[in-house]
Amino acid sequence: MNDTIYDTIIIGGSYAGLSAALQLGRARRQVLVIDEGLRRNRFAAHSHGFLTQDGVDPAAIAANARSQVMTYPTVQWLSGRADMAQPLPAGTRAGASFQVTVADTPYLSKTLILAVGLRDVLPGIDGLAERWGKSVFHCPYCHGYELNQGRIGVIAGSELSMHHALMLPDWGPTTLLINDAFAPNADQLASLAARRVTLERSPVEAITGHADVKLADGQTLSFSGLFALAPVEIASAIPHQLGLDLEQGPLGAIIKTDPMKQTSLPGVFACGDAARAMASVALAVADGNLAGTSAHRSLMLDAISHG
Repeated sequence: MNDTIYDTIIIGGSYAGLSAALQLGRARRQVLVIDEGLRRNRFAAHSHGFLTQDGVDPAAIAANARSQVMTYPTVQWLSGRADMAQPLPAGTRAGASFQVTVADTPYLSKTLILAVGLRDVLPGIDGLAERWGKSVFHCPYCHGYELNQGRIGVIAGSELSMHHALMLPDWGPTTLLINDAFAPNADQLASLAARRVTLERSPVEAITGHADVKLADGQTLSFSGLFALAPVEIASAIPHQLGLDLEQGPLGAIIKTDPMKQTSLPGVFACGDAARAMASVALAVADGNLAGTSAHRSLMLDAISHG
């Protein structure tokens, strides 16, 4: 048993978790960040859209952030996977409300911040997984500009792929590869025509080369880049263990929070990709900032109420 009772344990040490830790560290609170080292954007070589960091390797952004946060003496780092989190019955340990277990070792805290992230469930297309984040993407704002107005392919996963198909002509000539995912109706066809999107109905068999799409009818279409919608799942069982309320996002369930990042369980906050419908490094940092300050406010109010 670790005898320390932390003010906050943060599960997830990527952009959102580190941002939350920064606020709490600056408030001189005792913080433990637990991270297993699986950033969602670890497959990408460059991050875009974050002021002062545009085009920087996302691993470098994370490493620099960690280095800065760890200069605060009240912040500690633990490399590992948080296997379980649970609320403690009142009076179990004075001042402790939660227990988090890592490799059979329990850690205690007054509050929790979940920055556990999401896992992309990639389409089962031969050649797609190894190109994810390199020539197959999910975010036009993150990767569209670097395609230099070249040909872009959208591999449909469902009717939601209409969103990609209608957005991407601003970045280059776009082809929607229907791939038997849905049948566009008359209104959708009119919208695609208005955006000058080409339709390809032959199913996708494989992706080869840089971003070459092999179709069932024997064609191979070459693109500067491809976009695909991947369903997501929360990358930890802990929100389910805690019985937190979830809400359905466009591609999967996320943790439901109020505007201050409080979850349905008092004392537990959530931020980053697992707690918002739209994801980017910039949004994760902002979300973590809010979660950190909200956790600090909770600690302050709890101290007042208990005299």
